[in-house]
Amino acid sequence: MSGGGGSGGAAAQQTAHSLAFRVMRLCRPTVHVDISPLKFDPCDLLFGEDLFDDPIAASNLPRLLSSQSNSSVVDPSDLSYRSRYLLQHPTESLGLPGLLVLPQSFGAIYLGETFCSYISINNSSSFEVRDVVIKAEIQTERQRILLLDTSKSPVESIRAGGRYDFIVEHDVKELGAHTLVCTALYTDGESERKYLPQFFKFVVSNPISVRTKVRNVKDTTFLEACIENHTKSNLYMDQVDFEPAQHWTATVLKAADNSSEHNSLTRDTLKEPILIRSGGGICNYLYQLKLSSPDPAQLKVEGSKILGKFQITWRTNLGEPGRLQTQHILGNPITRKEIELHVVEIPPVIILEKSFMVSLNLVNSTDRVLGPFEVWLSESDSLDERAVMVNGLQTTTLGEVQAYNSLKFQLSLISVQLGIQKISGITVFDTIEKKTYDSVLEMEIYVDSD
Repeated sequence: MSGGGGSGGAAAQQTAHSLAFRVMRLCRPTVHVDISPLKFDPCDLLFGEDLFDDPIAASNLPRLLSSQSNSSVVDPSDLSYRSRYLLQHPTESLGLPGLLVLPQSFGAIYLGETFCSYISINNSSSFEVRDVVIKAEIQTERQRILLLDTSKSPVESIRAGGRYDFIVEHDVKELGAHTLVCTALYTDGESERKYLPQFFKFVVSNPISVRTKVRNVKDTTFLEACIENHTKSNLYMDQVDFEPAQHWTATVLKAADNSSEHNSLTRDTLKEPILIRSGGGICNYLYQLKLSSPDPAQLKVEGSKILGKFQITWRTNLGEPGRLQTQHILGNPITRKEIELHVVEIPPVIILEKSFMVSLNLVNSTDRVLGPFEVWLSESDSLDERAVMVNGLQTTTLGEVQAYNSLKFQLSLISVQLGIQKISGITVFDTIEKKTYDSVLEMEIYVDSD
C-alpha cells in the first residue's frame, strides 16, 4: 500500500475541516533485496574449479567440506563479527532474505491494469461528526466514473479520533492524467454542514506497444506483430490472440516442433507464459489470414481494410494481472480483377493422348451482370510446342454471370507430351462489352503413359 495526499479548492483550503482523506494504493509487494555485503563460502577461496580433475583430491572433498562447515559456525560470544561475510545457509547467496516490501508511493500505473485503492477518512477533531455522505470518483480527460456514493445510506457518525475505511477499484482504460476525487459532506461538532473535497492525481502510461506489418501474397495476407515491454518489470504473456474480422480466419505460424504428441498435448494444457523482459524486451508473432469462405457473395468484404484486433493478457513478477485490446488492425485490401478464373478440380491421373476434364470457376467481382462469355486456349505457341490442347470445340460458350456471383464449367483437354506439363493461356472474352480477359491462371499436371 502506498500513501498519498491531496488538496481541495480555495474554499476548502480556507475552511478548517474535522475530516481528512488518506489514500493508499493496494498492489502487489516487491521482493526485498538484501543490500548487505556479498557473502561467500570459504571453500570457494580454497578450492579451484579443477579440483575434480584430481581423483585423490575429489575423494577427500566431502571430509574437507564437513570440517570447514563445522569451523564456520557462528560463535555468539564472538564480538569481532569475523564471520559476517560467511554463508550460514546456501540460500543466503541469493541476497533474498524472504521478505516482501510494500510500495512506498503510488508507483507506476499502466493501461489495462486494475487500480485498487484503500481510502480512509479520518476524524482528527475532538468532536463527533454525523451524517457523512462520501463520494469517490475517477476523472479523466474524457469521462467521470463514480466509484462510491453513500448518499442513500450516509455514515451515521465518525467518533473523535475514529475513521471510516473503504476500498474502490477501477479498470484503467485510458492513458494520460487521472484524478481520484474524494468528497465528504458532513455535520461537524457545531452542527454546521461542511463540504470537503480532496484530489489525488496520477498518470497512466502504456505498458506495451504493438507494432504491426501487413503483407499480401496473392489471396493470403500475412500479419506480423511485435510486442515491446515499456515497464520496469518483466511481463509474462498469458494470452496473445488475434481476433480476425468477420469472414476472415487467422492461423498463428510457429517454428516446427519435433516433440512427441504426448508432450504437445501436455504443453497445450499447461501453457507456459511467454516472458518479455523489462525495459524494451520484445516478442514477435506471425499470423496467416485467409477468407473463411470462397463464397463470391463475400467479395465486398474483401475490399475492407479491417483485419481484426489483438486480445493481450499478462502478469507481472508477482502475478499482478493486466489486459489490453488493440484497435482494429488495418491492412491493404486484396485487389481483384473484374473477372477471375479459379481451378476447382483436376483429375489425379492424366494419361498421354487421352482426354481429361478440368473444372473451372468463373467469378464476377463487380456489382453488375457480365457476359455471355467465350473461353478458349490461346494459340501463342506453335502446334509443335504445345503440350496441352483443347479436345473438341476450340471455343466454349458460357452464359451471363450475376453480380458478385460465379459460374462453374468444364474444359475438355488432351496432353500430347509426357512428364510435368503446364496449362496456361486460358482466355475469357465478353461478347457484349467486346472485352478480353487474359487469365494469369497456370496449372501444372503430370502426364503418364498408358
